[in-house]
Amino acid sequence: MAKTWLSIDVELLSGKGTAVWPRPGRTFAVGPAHTFADFADAINSAFARWDLAHLSVFTLADGRVITDEFSAEEFSTSEFGPVQETLDFTRVKVVRETKSGDEFRFTFDLGDNWTHRCVVSERKLDPNAMFDDPPDRPVAIWGWGEMPDQYGRRWATDDGTEPIPPEPDAADPMADGNWPSEDDRPFIDAREIRAATVAKDADRLITAVLGSHIDEALQLLGEGLLMALRQGRAKAQPIVLSAINRLTFRGFPGDRELSEALLAGLRNEPVPGLDLAVDLEMLSIIHEGSFEESDRGYLDLQTGDVYDAWAAEYGDENIDFNDDPDRWVRFDRADTEDAWNDMQAFVSGLRNPEIRDRGLSAIEGTGAFRRFRRFTDDHDLGDRWVQFSEDRKYGRARLILAENGIRVV
Repeated sequence: MAKTWLSIDVELLSGKGTAVWPRPGRTFAVGPAHTFADFADAINSAFARWDLAHLSVFTLADGRVITDEFSAEEFSTSEFGPVQETLDFTRVKVVRETKSGDEFRFTFDLGDNWTHRCVVSERKLDPNAMFDDPPDRPVAIWGWGEMPDQYGRRWATDDGTEPIPPEPDAADPMADGNWPSEDDRPFIDAREIRAATVAKDADRLITAVLGSHIDEALQLLGEGLLMALRQGRAKAQPIVLSAINRLTFRGFPGDRELSEALLAGLRNEPVPGLDLAVDLEMLSIIHEGSFEESDRGYLDLQTGDVYDAWAAEYGDENIDFNDDPDRWVRFDRADTEDAWNDMQAFVSGLRNPEIRDRGLSAIEGTGAFRRFRRFTDDHDLGDRWVQFSEDRKYGRARLILAENGIRVV
């Protein structure tokens, strides 16, 4: 395609009665369909004008004035200076009225007179080579210099009478490359995840996940993510891939098994193992020892039900686990060491080094569990700890299923 666009350099010469030096400027690409009104908007935007309720006027080298229709009539009937031809800048195309080497003036706000020199370059531009999709307005493609505020304000409340306020001692948080801070993001709402999973509402689940920390609820998310994959692969796939990567990096008990299940779901492959609907939450509760008298639990391979041994033997269930041993999977109660490891993993994952060190000290020696509870209360970490602990317990329950050849979902 022929080179049909103009390259126009625009430099700011003066404003508010003062010459500007060094002169800031911008180079604009201007197409055949662009009017002088389009060009005025592009200049004012590139030169950081925020109050645009002022007149924009172009003056060509032959004296013609190009401005808005209302002002054009006023210029034409002026009682001062030579008679001028004044044109409506919403109708006149820049390419038609200027050519390579031409210079013309642009003035914004006839009160403060922000005056610019516009110079049309000798070279023209090929828009197809420059843009993937040529814009419908002139655009700045190069630039230099600092743009003064159109009212001379140096800060928001500057009225010209006060000294420059002192610079803050601390850098603005937004200047940090890690803004917004991950610590400012909410942790995922476990109740919302459970509700969305039970309701089989993939959109609700994805909404709950986006923008939240999920690293401490990956096990809880497992069933919901597989459900979301089945309902809407396009939306769920990036989240599932992220969860797989996080599980692999984290490496808690049961994480490898869940990541394999999620990967199979992505590939539309069956998850290996016996297809048995097991209440993972109930399995977790019994495995972790909700009944102090019990030291084990049983999983029914026919129904998927989970029983605490003590409750079944002395409660209403009255089940004989020895009657049909092939029907039952026995699992032992979790060790106290597991609970301590949960605390250690939780504290080690805290980002604040000072708080992390306090937590590590709290869990050392006799009385670790009591001191840890006080530590989480003192630092408002109770809810976060409960969610983290439940996720670890879910992982251990998932591991029991995997070790017994039961499909991990």
